[in-house]
Amino acid sequence: MKSHHEYLSNLIELLTILRQDCQQVEEAAGLIAQSLQNDGLIHVFGTGHSHMLAEEMFYRAGGLGSVNPILEEDLMLHKNASRSTELERNPELAVNILAKHKLRKGDVFIIASNSGGNALVEAIGNQVKERGLLLIAITSLKHATSPAARVHGRKIHELADITIDNLGQVGDATISYPGLEEKTGPTSTVLGTAIVNALVVRSVEIMIENGHKPEIFSSSNTSDGDSRNSELLSVLKERVSIL
Repeated sequence: MKSHHEYLSNLIELLTILRQDCQQVEEAAGLIAQSLQNDGLIHVFGTGHSHMLAEEMFYRAGGLGSVNPILEEDLMLHKNASRSTELERNPELAVNILAKHKLRKGDVFIIASNSGGNALVEAIGNQVKERGLLLIAITSLKHATSPAARVHGRKIHELADITIDNLGQVGDATISYPGLEEKTGPTSTVLGTAIVNALVVRSVEIMIENGHKPEIFSSSNTSDGDSRNSELLSVLKERVSIL
């Protein structure tokens, strides 16, 4: 089998497993729906490539309105990639990062961390729990519990109210080559985006079942998209600063 076929087959297999065992997604979607029904916010945070899950949930055609992405430029890759790796290991940054956001008891906080073990992720998880927010972790349990993983304190799955396993391998990459030590073909981003969108669609369904009208962004590239979104933006801008 050629490597690209193998990679795509790996993704299909993992998505199939995720679909067959959706209990954690179901439970997490229930928490999200309950929070939104009580006028809560969904905060989403990740370092490195995991920050893309926060972007995926935010201001998205077909996405929830009440989503607050915690996007710290210094922890993203476009500014200084190697520096971002250093900073995600610094727990002292947690206080200043969270101080920029309106966190309330009963809100839901999603942390995406494939390894689950960086010091900053642990520190933010601890503070989120101390403030009475509901914590959902998206992580690779295989990596987080592996002897090969970097060890620092508690892993995010040990702090979370609900943990959703992205089913990733240790080190994330999945494709091996003869004579090459390194692997390619990471799966955490594809599985992560599938997970967060599964959370969205199921939480919306639950809200409708409970008689609530969910706030959903429309595509701005449709004829009525701007008008639909402007109404939603007028309501949300006070709560989500980067809207």
